[in-house]
Amino acid sequence: MLALTIKLLVAHVIGDFVLQPNKWVQDKKAKTFKSKYFYLHGLVHLLALLVILQFDSTYWLSIAIIVISHLIIDLFKLRLEGKVNPRLLFALDQILHLGVISAVVYAQEPYNMPWDKVYSPKTLLFILAILTITHVSSIVMKITMGKWILKEDKTEDSLENAGKYIGILERLFVFGFILLNQWSAIGLLIAAKSVFRFGDLSRAKDRKLTEYILIGTLMSFGLAISIGLLYQYINWLL
Repeated sequence: MLALTIKLLVAHVIGDFVLQPNKWVQDKKAKTFKSKYFYLHGLVHLLALLVILQFDSTYWLSIAIIVISHLIIDLFKLRLEGKVNPRLLFALDQILHLGVISAVVYAQEPYNMPWDKVYSPKTLLFILAILTITHVSSIVMKITMGKWILKEDKTEDSLENAGKYIGILERLFVFGFILLNQWSAIGLLIAAKSVFRFGDLSRAKDRKLTEYILIGTLMSFGLAISIGLLYQYINWLL
């Protein structure tokens, strides 16, 4: 089951990302199903699947289902271009493609979902840790740092919610480094962030901004380290 899944995913990545030039994408957006690249895209998927599955006749029906469903999903996606958030549209498109692949794998090699592992305390603990590091920590940071409002902190000068996403990513990195027992990598991450922030501090020449950034950085890393250590301890108890 796993081997077949990997093969189908390789074919999907080749067809949907590696061998789909931007020229094809733009032409499909402009002409939808009238674009010759719409059908070439389907042909690429067909050839990729045939090669990956070694032209095994056992999978011909599955190949046909994947290719035809892929074109239908892409057609709906093209129809929704400009009407739906592009990031949401991309995510839905890939989820539907992966859903078809999962269904095909199940039809070829039936399997049972290990629900006992999905709902096990260790899995739920990991989910809780990720949610705490991302969403809960972001809210804690916002409430705590919200007591200070600096003139230099102009939202129009930066990307929307950039600080929030940077904080989430850095805490996820720290959490991952803790799980891998790579504490030196955390120091490297702090150093890298300091280098990028040095430009802001040198331009501002403001002690308050320096303190603001330092407090935010230490708090963010402190939360990530605390959650990571607590996760490891509870996971060990389980």
